[in-house]
Amino acid sequence: MRILITGGAGFLGANLCERLAKKQDDHIICLDNLQTGNKENISELMNLPNFEFIEHDIVNPLNLAVDQIYNAACPASPTAYQADPVHTMKTSVIGILNMLELAKKNNATLLQFSTSEVYGDAQVHPQSEEYWGNVNPNGIRSCYDEGKRAAETLCFDYHRMYGTRIKVVRIFNTYGPKMNSEDGRVISNFVNQALRGENITVYGDGKQTRSFCYVDDLIEGIVRMMNSAPEILGPVNLGNPEEFTIMEIGERVKGQIGSGSEIIFQPLPKDDPKQRRPDISRAWELLGWKPQVSVRTGLEKVIEYYRGLMA
Repeated sequence: MRILITGGAGFLGANLCERLAKKQDDHIICLDNLQTGNKENISELMNLPNFEFIEHDIVNPLNLAVDQIYNAACPASPTAYQADPVHTMKTSVIGILNMLELAKKNNATLLQFSTSEVYGDAQVHPQSEEYWGNVNPNGIRSCYDEGKRAAETLCFDYHRMYGTRIKVVRIFNTYGPKMNSEDGRVISNFVNQALRGENITVYGDGKQTRSFCYVDDLIEGIVRMMNSAPEILGPVNLGNPEEFTIMEIGERVKGQIGSGSEIIFQPLPKDDPKQRRPDISRAWELLGWKPQVSVRTGLEKVIEYYRGLMA
């Protein structure tokens, strides 16, 4: 098959490229505008005969022959998607329209990387796919939250109107190798601050909770979803249901690194969710999927990765 991965030089996209390209059964087309992606993430794949890279922004139409489309194109960390909120919204809305048109033209299957952010500051806990969410439509995070919600709508409308083959996964907090050390997300922040001997910055009182999934587990769930039966459309939550406070993660990082860093506190960003934990019952029922990598093991792997970058 010819498989297109948009946002393929980003954190999740590059890990997916690596998973699929190294099998060498299919031709992998990695597409990225390099706004937040990095070609270094895919450098080891560039010489593979079944891998190619195209620099392109999905806000602009694309004409390719493809069998599957993984649409991972969109800045995902708050610092990145708030840097150019208009372009973030364009990527989610105009970009998915272009990818859906490509899927329709090729009779290809499109898998949309949606997000737990569609649940907003959730008033239901844990979050199941039936929950409609609590999103501020005009806040500083809205470009991402509402953009992803609109993208889901367009996927299902294309399926209903044109029979376009779609699948939607809602991705919860994920960490692992190839995540930009400066992207402002919790684990990358904490690990790099601790490795440098700097203060570990916690926003708010640290009592807000998150559930962190190691990237290899997430990619396994995504691939299973793409190759599931045609009637399985989603949305399907993918994430680790083990819940931690931000302070607990900070202390774990300190302990596993053996760091003397102090934890300091900064004001909580506006509209930051207080709780986030996926109900993954649907993923288990439909895909036979659940995370396998413990947070301790995952942290060991990501600490080793960032240490290597600093060497």
